[in-house]
Amino acid sequence: MNLTLSLSRAIAVFPEREAVVDGQFAATYQQLGERVSALCHALLGMNVVTGEVVGIIAPNGHEFLEAYYACAVLGLVLNPINFRLSAREIGGILEDSDARILVAHTDFTNLVVDSIAQPFALKLKEIVWFGSGQRTQLEACAHDYENLIAGNAGKQLPECAVEGSDLAHLYYTSGTTGKSKGVMLTQENVTFHALASVAELSLTDSDTWAHIGPMFHLLDAWAVFACTWAGARHTFAPYFKADEVLLLIEQQKVTITALVPTMLNAMLNEPDIEKRDLTSLRLLLTAGSPIAPEVVKKAVNIFGCDYWQFYGMTETSPFLTISKPKAHMANWSTDRLLNVVSRTGRTFIGVELKIVRPDGSEVEHNDRDVGEIIVRGPSVTQGYWRQPAATANAIENGWLHTGDLAVIDEEGYVNIVDRKKDMIITGGENVYSTEVEYVLYEHPSIVECAVFGIPDDQWGETVKAVVVPKPGVKISEGELIAFVKERLASYKAPRSIEFAEELPKTGSGKIYKKGLREKYWQSLERQVH
Repeated sequence: MNLTLSLSRAIAVFPEREAVVDGQFAATYQQLGERVSALCHALLGMNVVTGEVVGIIAPNGHEFLEAYYACAVLGLVLNPINFRLSAREIGGILEDSDARILVAHTDFTNLVVDSIAQPFALKLKEIVWFGSGQRTQLEACAHDYENLIAGNAGKQLPECAVEGSDLAHLYYTSGTTGKSKGVMLTQENVTFHALASVAELSLTDSDTWAHIGPMFHLLDAWAVFACTWAGARHTFAPYFKADEVLLLIEQQKVTITALVPTMLNAMLNEPDIEKRDLTSLRLLLTAGSPIAPEVVKKAVNIFGCDYWQFYGMTETSPFLTISKPKAHMANWSTDRLLNVVSRTGRTFIGVELKIVRPDGSEVEHNDRDVGEIIVRGPSVTQGYWRQPAATANAIENGWLHTGDLAVIDEEGYVNIVDRKKDMIITGGENVYSTEVEYVLYEHPSIVECAVFGIPDDQWGETVKAVVVPKPGVKISEGELIAFVKERLASYKAPRSIEFAEELPKTGSGKIYKKGLREKYWQSLERQVH
């Protein structure tokens, strides 16, 4: 089982189907296959060896999709790199992965130059540039992407000799919980996941997928293979800008896409959203962090399509659960169904999932008992690149420990209440940050919020919130605290609220809660030392 199967099928079954639309660029599946073949031969001309790593730093676009497939065909390991990282972080990733080739967009010329200039022992020998921006001469041999494609046009797709157990991708975690780790995904991991996604999402050749989430991240990258397998059409938003994404959906008649909640929230707050024709959408997915039911309700009302939440990790390719309703729920009331789709969801095809107490016993399916999610299955990583200790710490007896705390109901639908590291213990009471955030999102003046614990001499921790109000709206700290206290126990309400114009985000667009929290804990660490 390997990733080339999906492209080969699309070429054979849908040769004249429009495969990609990327600005002024468009190609059928036959033409896409020809471009992938040309890129394969260009890489072979660089004397690549099976198992070598190719890095890529680029915005969403057809070149990214082509690189995913060319590396898969040749048995090369693609390392998609988060372009929001610093030059030092990227240099460290290039060193750790032993990347020999880097594919880079000229939007990131300076970042690439600075990354290579870092004092690391890089094995980088070739850089393939694309984009219309300025390029620079480096010690590594430089190539032009389109010249490589043109110079190898007409060559047949090489025979794929890779095995399912061969490494396909290296995704480095964002480092929000410590040093970045290279998550290893095999050909079989990603292929099985793509097939499961086709089934779960009912993907067909009538679909148009919008690559809106970054393709260096598994919020979106899985769709490269799943949508190709189904013969669906790919279109791209190079960078997330809410107004441009809405226009893309309207113009390209997008039927399905995936977003992080912050992206969806930004789109919902676009002033002219109700003027857009978004009727082509059949399904909207969100993932990356829990989403407030109030935001889901607003999305369903405005977009008028099905909404499902999915949950997963880089380590799991990524789907673990999806909030897709079961058949017998079809006649449930709107409010009851809204409660289902707002949950983290039931297990995805191929996933075994348990919610366990610290002693390893499973919690009751009563939607109250909290435990940690552990998982296993064919889409789950075998571990971290060259980090056996980290692998052993995360995977015990074949089960990956996610670090996410959740409950499960009698229907088997999971709901995450918090990350282990984000749970607040104040005066001996557990406070789950998501519960407080959901209440804050009910306030009509709130655009975004983040809740976390800060150190307190008396209580151990107290609840802190950082809130982004709607533009031009004045709201007081006391009013918001009272609003929460009316809906939750008093000890769960924030003791203090900070107002901000925006919240920091990770490369995938998730709210960077660690960045908000660490300044309070760093001051405590300085006092201790």
